[in-house]
Amino acid sequence: MRIKAAVLETMELPRPYARSKPLAIEEVELDPPGEGEVLVRIAAAGLCHSDLSVINGDRPRPLPLVLGHEAAGVVEATGPGVHDLAPGDHVVIVFVASCGRCSACLEGRPALCAPAYRANSAGTLLSGARRLRRNGAPLNHHMGCSVFAEYAVVARGALVPVDPAIPLEQAALFGCAVLTGVGAVLNTAGVRPGQRVAVVGLGGVGLNAVMGARLAGARQIVAVDLRDDKLALARQLGASDAVHAGAGDAVERLRALTEGGVDAAIEAVGSIPALEFAYAVTRRGGVTVTAGIAHPDRRIAIPQVSLVAEERTLRGSYMGSCVPVRDIPRYMALMQQGRLPVDALLCERLGFEELNEAFDRLAEGRTVRQILLPHG
Repeated sequence: MRIKAAVLETMELPRPYARSKPLAIEEVELDPPGEGEVLVRIAAAGLCHSDLSVINGDRPRPLPLVLGHEAAGVVEATGPGVHDLAPGDHVVIVFVASCGRCSACLEGRPALCAPAYRANSAGTLLSGARRLRRNGAPLNHHMGCSVFAEYAVVARGALVPVDPAIPLEQAALFGCAVLTGVGAVLNTAGVRPGQRVAVVGLGGVGLNAVMGARLAGARQIVAVDLRDDKLALARQLGASDAVHAGAGDAVERLRALTEGGVDAAIEAVGSIPALEFAYAVTRRGGVTVTAGIAHPDRRIAIPQVSLVAEERTLRGSYMGSCVPVRDIPRYMALMQQGRLPVDALLCERLGFEELNEAFDRLAEGRTVRQILLPHG
């Protein structure tokens, strides 16, 4: 079938993207689903900083590719071997397609699925196939998803069925922002009731981390960002305190606010200075979690003695250390109860022609979650 899609041909084009136009809106070919694959009509796709990291070259991927990795939609057709989904089912697409058989999946850590990692790095689906073509030549898949498109073929292991009563615009955010932010707090950091938490960086992931800290029963949640409007939104979502990261005494101020530092600091930017800030405000015996992705050449230097003498922990969190088939339904139930107000993060609704300008807004930090509506 022929579909409209956003194709990235070249990374590291200069900003503003509204002028350089890294994303070309083109008509491409999409092959039918193969063994263990599903055709999904994309209803809504979120613009995430991880997409921006491919556009600006911080996260190199095989090119050309159809971008996008956070979405929800409706099943159109299933390939051979898929018996537990049917046309009309509502699904969330997850950017790591669990194989269910590798050692990581068997240990309950599907975010580290080895076959999915190899496939995502190579620009293929879990099967190793590419179902996208342009003028007969193959196009790469982004994270096994490629959801900046009218339709997508994805592996069955990348789909989580969801309640059709949930608006698909909201459901889309559960594929990345909610999983990563809430999961970083509940799963990776293991925040317990009564602990103090700092969240550094208040994009879609960071604001979900704020909500996750509230769900965990944190007694103090300190939001940190460079923008006053995001600090205000974080307070609305449950932060008890706010610290402007641009203040010269920001570290000292936060440590004073929390009587010496926080039990858990969540860095949600993908910035080395932000991670260093998060580590600096973590108390003795605490955990610093980084959920953002910086360029692979970037390095962090920390005093080794602090890890030992202060029993500190520095942890990475990929996909919120989640088990999507377990956690997405749980988090959606919390949203339905009014305890996880994901709809507060939704900003602009976009068409294809607005994507490049939308990534300018994201790069400048002027938005939280913009949503592409491929079918208008």
